[in-house]
Amino acid sequence: MTMEGERIARPVRGWCEQELQRELPGLGLVWTGMQVGGRRSLTGASPRPVMRQLSELSNRWRGARAINVRQEPVPAAYRVFFRQIGLDPDATRTPIEQAVLARMLEGGFVSRGLLADVITLALVDTAVPVWALDADTVDGPLGIRPSRPGERLGRGGDGPVLGGGRLVVADADGTVAILFEHPPDEHRPKRSTRSLLLYTVQVAGVPSLHVEETLWACRSALADACS
Repeated sequence: MTMEGERIARPVRGWCEQELQRELPGLGLVWTGMQVGGRRSLTGASPRPVMRQLSELSNRWRGARAINVRQEPVPAAYRVFFRQIGLDPDATRTPIEQAVLARMLEGGFVSRGLLADVITLALVDTAVPVWALDADTVDGPLGIRPSRPGERLGRGGDGPVLGGGRLVVADADGTVAILFEHPPDEHRPKRSTRSLLLYTVQVAGVPSLHVEETLWACRSALADACS
């Protein structure tokens, strides 16, 4: 996917199928692209400043706040949306609740590589989730639509059959990811990836400011770490 100039830097609102917009007002996808400089691996160890931020964030998120996170406005909005699309947020946790639960179980926000750490920092700071794609594997702008009967996840033809009506993130060539799930390996950034596409899902009750903030936080942190 070619992304140049201002289009790279400015968050872009993706498309959403009209019927979905009527059924789920406020649903949207926002993405931004960036070129990764330097030689630092996106999947390799995080530099010290990122590790320090993870440690500081771990200290701020202790038992009481973790338990009550679902009552905060943005996490609560994602819980409401999960119920709207037939997911029980107490069984299939929203991204922020899953991250906080992992912190409690593991004793802190554990480093899982530069890109994953940057995404975690942005998520825990804003409660808005971000996913990353290798931009070279994406064909055209991203959007949200229901899957089609018999459609498979990914490009290879051997991905799981999704069945009709499942909400997916898609480009011009097919499905890129199931909504609120990690993309398949073929679309995930590798250690050598230098062209990234970061996207988030906005739902009713989540301010656009939070959405843009989480994308800018990821871009800024990656640019600093890879400079």
